[in-house]
This record gives sequence, structure tokens and C-alpha cells, in this order.
Amino acid sequence: MNTHAPIVATYGHGTENDFVIIFDPENMLTISADQVSAICNRAAGVGADGLIRATKRDGRWFMDYRNGDGSIAEMCGNGIRVMAKYLVERGAMNEGIFGIDTRDGLKHLRVPAQGDITVNMGKVTPEEEKISVSANGRSWSGYNINVGNPHAVVVVDSLDEIGDLKSAPIVTPAEEYPEGVNVEFVEFLAGNEIKMRVFERGVGETRSCGTGTCAVALAATLSRNGKLPAKWVVYPPGGRLEVEIDPHYNAMLTGPAVLVRDVDISKYLEV
Repeated sequence: MNTHAPIVATYGHGTENDFVIIFDPENMLTISADQVSAICNRAAGVGADGLIRATKRDGRWFMDYRNGDGSIAEMCGNGIRVMAKYLVERGAMNEGIFGIDTRDGLKHLRVPAQGDITVNMGKVTPEEEKISVSANGRSWSGYNINVGNPHAVVVVDSLDEIGDLKSAPIVTPAEEYPEGVNVEFVEFLAGNEIKMRVFERGVGETRSCGTGTCAVALAATLSRNGKLPAKWVVYPPGGRLEVEIDPHYNAMLTGPAVLVRDVDISKYLEV
């Protein structure tokens, strides 16, 4: 790779779940896990929860998503909204409804010129296997939920119970998640509103998680009465999201996407 010419990426976020977006429509860039980690490093790099390479595969836009540690992830609900916002603002796509391919399949989005973006997240599946989660010296039984990536969700009386989340919660049985798991904690508010915190595999605690928000919405439904369709307003630390789950366990996620600034990432690609 010629690192003498500036390679410009864009920093953005969805409910403060933040990303670096690299526009690579011709699929020319190969970015290593170490390079992703260097870019996402908050002390020495740009700083982000993950990196999105916006490229094309088989003629379709494809979200090549990496966690902040460089590991590959199947899907990111906040990230795909930010990528869609990028494609529209930069003139690569027109506003309206269009699809973006992911490692969890094709996802369709409704992208207006202004305002919140909606993504059809596909199936949110409750798994039969029982799991438990331990954090801050306490343990809870939880819900084992698949949103294209794995989630362990716990309902608590108060989010204060789980402590600072500086280390990963322990989820058992570990063999249920051979590639790691995202862990969410849910606190009920009034009506159809809930709060959440999330510890993402390969990242740590983040300000929000799109797939985690969908997992939390299903767990809240199962915890209450299990009746679908269901609609929840979810408050991660970074803002507000809406999730609708239909009777077939299909989830629609709606929330903001913000592009903040362009950044020169050339030096990080020399790692």
C-alpha cells in the first residue's frame, strides 16, 4: 500500500457507539487486525469502538466491520446506520430504502435526508440453552439470544448492581459462546421504556450497541409476558433507540447516525 498519499477516513457515531469509516468501493485495501487496533486505540489512535470498511461485494455495498481490537464481527446495528448515513451524505447512494450486505446477510434500511434511520435487523432468536452471568460479585440467570451475533442478556432491578464493568462479565456455560459474547444488562423504567448497559466482546463497555438493543428488547418482552408484536424505547448510556419486534421475531431498529469529522489514518496503516 502506498502510505505517502493521505488516506482519509470519517469518524462518526450512533448513540455514541463510535466508528471509523473507510470508503473503499473498489475493495483495494487490506487492513490487518493490528492496524484496526491502532486506529481504534483511544490513547494513541483516532479512538473508536470499531472500524467499518465500506466496500462492495458482488455488486452490493458491504459493511466489513471490525471490533476495536481488530477481531471480525458479523453485524453492528449502530454501525450500519452510520455507514448508510455516510453513503447518502457523500453521494454514493440516494436517500430512501436500500440494502447493505453484512456477514449476517443483507440488511435493508430506510434512510431519510434528515432524521433517524431505520434498519431491518432480521431475526432475533431466543436460544433454548440456559445461561448465567456474573459481575461485581453477583450472579443472575439470563437470556441466550442470537441477533446474527451472540448475546447474553440479564434483567436487573438496578443497573447500579453491575458495578463499573471494567472487566468482562463471566458467562456460563462458556462453551455456548466459542467466539465470545456480548453481555447486556436491562433495567425496566415506566411503560415500554428500558435502560441498558453493554459489554461488547472485543471492545469492553460501550455507550450503545445496536444488535444488543434488539437482544435487550426481546429479553424484556420474554421477561414480561412474551407477547409479540412488541415495541420498546431503549436508553443506552449514549442516547435513545426504538426497537419493534414482530410476531415472527423480526426486529426493526430506529435511531440517529452522526458523521463528525474526517481524519487522516495514513500513519496507522504503517503498523
